[in-house]
Amino acid sequence: MTLTVDLYSPDTYVDGPPHEAFDELRRTQGVVWQDIPGESGFWAVLRHADVVRVAREPRLFSAYEGGIVLEDLEPESLEMLRGTLLSMDPPRHHDYRRPVAPRFSRRVIGQLEDRIRVLCREIMAVAAAKGDVEFVHDVTSKLPSQVIGDLMGLPPEDWDLIHRLAERNTSQQDADLAGDTGDDALTSSIEMAMYAIELAGRRRNEPPREDLTTLLLESDFGGAPMTDVDFGSFFVQLVTAGNDTTKTMLSSGLLALLQHPEAMAEVRADPSLIPGTVEEVLRWANPLHYFRRTATADTELAGVPIRSGDKVSMVYTAANRDPTVFADPHRFDIHRDPNPHLSFGIGEHFCLGVHLARLEGRVFFEELLSNFATIELTGEPVRVRSNLNNALKSLPVRLAA
Repeated sequence: MTLTVDLYSPDTYVDGPPHEAFDELRRTQGVVWQDIPGESGFWAVLRHADVVRVAREPRLFSAYEGGIVLEDLEPESLEMLRGTLLSMDPPRHHDYRRPVAPRFSRRVIGQLEDRIRVLCREIMAVAAAKGDVEFVHDVTSKLPSQVIGDLMGLPPEDWDLIHRLAERNTSQQDADLAGDTGDDALTSSIEMAMYAIELAGRRRNEPPREDLTTLLLESDFGGAPMTDVDFGSFFVQLVTAGNDTTKTMLSSGLLALLQHPEAMAEVRADPSLIPGTVEEVLRWANPLHYFRRTATADTELAGVPIRSGDKVSMVYTAANRDPTVFADPHRFDIHRDPNPHLSFGIGEHFCLGVHLARLEGRVFFEELLSNFATIELTGEPVRVRSNLNNALKSLPVRLAA
């Protein structure tokens, strides 16, 4: 079957995900081949069950072998990416995740609620003074950059720089966000890693602190301490994930509520609905379209032969609307229960920061809706040009108490 939509081209996603095409391809094939200009193409995996299978078999479908993005990376860039949890396979993934996982437990993250609420109130006060805001960068980007800055013990004067680098890491296909360096998509990651390596060197000569940087530098990872270079790669993932995907969740969540005023009214009337609303936002407008894996042996998916070395894309945007799993999948339903969306991944690579993201989402929307009785669009939302980042780059709104 010939594809009628280019699932690789970033232009395909500028006006929103191609849900009609996903529906047809998921129904008729489930796993489809997509060419990439100038290099090897990939298998797009569209059904929920097949995405789960790929995620749960990390030795057969490797994150390490070719990385997690569809493009073929230069060896230096790929090696740096392999230093992140996202691109580690077992057993190394477990060795690196185990020491930090307790700091991201529900109980420990729950202790951050008061601090996150204070940050949200400060952000809302600044937004209230402006009235008209560009919600993505004036409001939502402020919270995760400050939270991750606190967690890592970063100097506050560096938070804006780190946020800009994190945004560029996932938005290199959009000229408005990629910056003017003209270099490849890993330029900002390298700059962030160099910042982290310098931070590690400085912090090793200072007294320990109660933050994540000290934990990483003092923990044992697979029988040895983390080197400064390892810390640089690890830092890139933690900070990028902590910044950009959370910003996307919050801005996409507001747009979803503005597009569904009946849901907005329900949540205003009953704030206990906010956690379920956050989960539905994550399903309905998942922050990332896909992650890549590479087959390490010949196999098959949905009856389709997959050869060793083939790229395999777990397309969360399609899997999260699989009608065999979600009733009326295109309906934004804040009461959806159960809601087994795949936006946090599943299996070996289930998101380390899941409890932090949920806490930030809940507190942010509690404070947003309690501070502003009126929230209205003042212009057209603009999406990021990206086949990876399912995000807004502009959301003009008016906020009034």
